[in-house]
Amino acid sequence: MRKEIIRRGRKKPCMRIVQALFAALSDPAGVTAHRPGALERVGLVLTDWLDTHHRMTGTEARMTAILDRLQLTDLVTSIPGLSAIGAAAILAETGDPHRFASARALVKHAGLAPREKMSGTFIGRTKLTGQGRPGLRLAAWRTVWGAQRANPVYAARFTHLTTREQNKLTVTQAQAVIAAAILRQLHAIITTGRAWDPAIATHGTRTETLPLAA
Repeated sequence: MRKEIIRRGRKKPCMRIVQALFAALSDPAGVTAHRPGALERVGLVLTDWLDTHHRMTGTEARMTAILDRLQLTDLVTSIPGLSAIGAAAILAETGDPHRFASARALVKHAGLAPREKMSGTFIGRTKLTGQGRPGLRLAAWRTVWGAQRANPVYAARFTHLTTREQNKLTVTQAQAVIAAAILRQLHAIITTGRAWDPAIATHGTRTETLPLAA
């Protein structure tokens, strides 16, 4: 039992679960003749899971290798809490971020841009459009969990959005805001070639007036 669990990527078995399993196998109650068939099906499920795990590991290795070849790994992982795999999954859905005119265009492409429902003088709730690319939206959502815990800027933003007195957001709404922020800032660092800056991520940047070309 211990060798099999280690072979499947774990460190050691939970003895409480192992003892309960052997107790169930030796329990005379129930239809004992059906147990071999049930255990065989369990074995088939575990084999499928192990095969899927190996294929996912190989796919992730190829994704990070492409990110390395593009020389983007250090840049995208400068965002605390965003892994190379998470960034690669987003970029696999977006393609080259330079093709988007602005970070907001990328957020709209994911369907994470809010839209206010209006009809005449009636103004309804502001909701996400739900349009755009579902795969990109899912990839952005998946990065929220790690980023929200490891990134102090995102953690503070989430706390503010869910605890402020006016227009307090639900947990899901606040997570959508964080997902959109990750997309905007990922677009910014890749298109500018500058690593993530917590001060800019917190306060934004001031637009400077550029001189007209002669």
